Amino acid sequence: MNCGIVIIPTYNEIENIEGIIRATLSLHKEFHILIVDDNSPDKTFDKVKSLQTEFPDRLFLEVRTKKSGLGTAYVHGFKWALAKNYEYIYEMDADFSHNPNDLEKLYESCHFSGADLAIGSRYVTGVNVVNWPLNRVLLSYFASVYVRLITGMKIMDTTAGFICYNRKVLESINLDKIKFIGYAFQIEMKYRAYSKKFKLHEVPVIFTDRTKGQSKMSGSIIKEAIFGVLSLRIRQLFNQL
Repeated sequence: MNCGIVIIPTYNEIENIEGIIRATLSLHKEFHILIVDDNSPDKTFDKVKSLQTEFPDRLFLEVRTKKSGLGTAYVHGFKWALAKNYEYIYEMDADFSHNPNDLEKLYESCHFSGADLAIGSRYVTGVNVVNWPLNRVLLSYFASVYVRLITGMKIMDTTAGFICYNRKVLESINLDKIKFIGYAFQIEMKYRAYSKKFKLHEVPVIFTDRTKGQSKMSGSIIKEAIFGVLSLRIRQLFNQL
């Protein structure tokens, strides 16, 4: 399909979900949305179902049985989108930390500038982060420095989760081998694309921390990223990626 599909994983995003859906579907360029909800206790999925009557051909919903992690939610969404023949497949958060208006920039990078994977980057033109405490900014920034040192990728924002994929990138990756769930998932997807010689391009965006709902960040997600990067590089060296 010529229009892209924006995959938005959700877990307890009832305060944000209607706003992010309406903002995305009101853009000048037509996008479709797939919500992958992990059976949110706050019934996020019920709000999505009610909006589907208003946007029956543009808003889709997949409800999983339990909270299973960001990475597996995206993989679920990728498989769904590939089966529906979408040409451009996007990752975006539900909490407005990613500005829906920037979806058009990511599209232009892929469609007009030849990128295979466009990254909404917080760090390609400095540090473009709003409302984060300094320790969170430093953690995120130096995580990307660490990833560049280990992997050799020339990407400033390696943990970014605002992405546009050309479908051929996702088709080339064995999605069943993706096991990471947090920051490490974002790193792994970029590294697999980089290792296959796809063209990755960073598009500057401003990242604004959520004002509603609860962050899903945890110590286990950070630990996964630190050790996951090492395992990715080792597997790549032994041609087991």
